[in-house]
Amino acid sequence: MAHTALKGNPVKLVGELPAVGSKAPDFSLVAGDLSDVSLATYAGKKKLLNIVPSLDTPVCATSTKKFNEAMAGKSDAVALVISADLPFASGRFCQAEGVGNVLNLSMMRSKNFGKDFGVLMEDGPLAGLTARAVVVLDANDQVVYTQLVPEITEEPDYDSALAALD
Repeated sequence: MAHTALKGNPVKLVGELPAVGSKAPDFSLVAGDLSDVSLATYAGKKKLLNIVPSLDTPVCATSTKKFNEAMAGKSDAVALVISADLPFASGRFCQAEGVGNVLNLSMMRSKNFGKDFGVLMEDGPLAGLTARAVVVLDANDQVVYTQLVPEITEEPDYDSALAALD
């Protein structure tokens, strides 16, 4: 079982991030139009999964905006921002911040994504939300990079994640 921290306090996670070199677990998440999406929805594209607790926090908002900027012109890849936020709230955030190069997806119907990717917080004040992590998949859904950010209040390693995507 993996761990992260929130302001220095340990937080247990359900499971572990998928191993580099493994096939990514499939998922069912909710898109902005309330449709269900899975890995197959993005078949043939490289995928950057920016996994965040909530877009309603400064660090999550910052990471979403930074990955949004980096994704401009990357036609062979898609960046998915995954949280427990409702699609309506994510949509408002994107509209207000001018974010259009990433896709926000919600775990609102199931926590299985969080469990299968080893990022669901089991305890602590944010239990039930996802830890901050980045997972990069190649066009065949093989895991090529993972980072579980050790402190939820810190930003991910953008450079390493984007290098893995390229």
